[in-house]
Amino acid sequence: MAHKSLPVKVGKLIIGGDSPVLIQSMTNTDTAASGPTLEQINALARAGCELVRVAVPDERSAAALEIFKKNTTVPLIADIHFDYRLALLSIEKGADKIRINPGNIGSKDKLARIAYAAGEKGIALRIGINAGSLERTLGEKYESNRAEALVESAFNTVEFLEHKCSFTAIVISLKANDVPTTVDAYEKAATQLSYPFHLGVTEAGSGLTGIIKSSIGIGTLLLKGIGDTIRVSLTGDPIEEITVAKKLLQAVGVRKFAPEIVSCPTCARCKINVVQLVESVEKLISKISCPIKIAVMGCPVNGPGEAREADIGISGGEGFGIIFKEGKVFKKIPYEMILTELEKEIKDLVALRHHCKKQENR
Repeated sequence: MAHKSLPVKVGKLIIGGDSPVLIQSMTNTDTAASGPTLEQINALARAGCELVRVAVPDERSAAALEIFKKNTTVPLIADIHFDYRLALLSIEKGADKIRINPGNIGSKDKLARIAYAAGEKGIALRIGINAGSLERTLGEKYESNRAEALVESAFNTVEFLEHKCSFTAIVISLKANDVPTTVDAYEKAATQLSYPFHLGVTEAGSGLTGIIKSSIGIGTLLLKGIGDTIRVSLTGDPIEEITVAKKLLQAVGVRKFAPEIVSCPTCARCKINVVQLVESVEKLISKISCPIKIAVMGCPVNGPGEAREADIGISGGEGFGIIFKEGKVFKKIPYEMILTELEKEIKDLVALRHHCKKQENR
């Protein structure tokens, strides 16, 4: 069930349409403290974050947007709750997109004022709906089916913006803190709404728990062709969100960012320390951005066949190592030379890829 979304401009980027799925995150510093927040915005951008959201809880935070805009190139999203006037001020100060929550922004008249101001500046609105802060009437109507409540909230808000405000620069998110509700809501909305979707499992948690919940929820939807931007919401350093998001996007085949290692889980047939070898290969490729696939196998008998989709790979036996390319044995060498030879072959492959890319761009 692929969801074909309309393109929406945010800063210099296009969300939706034929654009790639983009990575987003959010600062966790005091927005009004412009120095630390700007530092974090630019750190996120360097890590590969393509849109950055900042909380705007007061006028000082809104005013800081003007400073950020002059000192960064990444599009900025102002996150607004409760006070529509902060949305108006954020628009005035240069926000590239405004996120509002229909559950707490107030009357439709306030929403209309935001839409008119955004329309005049040519910036987008994200209708960010959370299961924990739905409009009271919808929460009561769908007490046992929060996915339906999320979808109806989105549909009602979009209908108002379209028909009462003639506003269509819309991005939608429908988040819950559990995976089934989140996936169900986006799947339902994808059959009714053609605007870009921002994906995420809100309040997913920290560490491995948050990574697993986010990966299952976001990954499931991306595999169905649903989603135009994503945020892996983790408790902690937002830079980690970017690391996980890149790996998630690459795992589902949506985008490629870096080399990928395919490695076996090891078994009794292994005659080498595969764990140690994988760690060594990870260090070897840590500075490479070319998205090649490298296989590290513990069994020289099955290794080439099991990793035939890899660009290059290694496996080993007692005292010897094998380097293979595209599933075929390339050379057999003493085991102590395996990393040196692999590094040489990777450099040659990366150089060839860069040369081919330059030729394509001419």
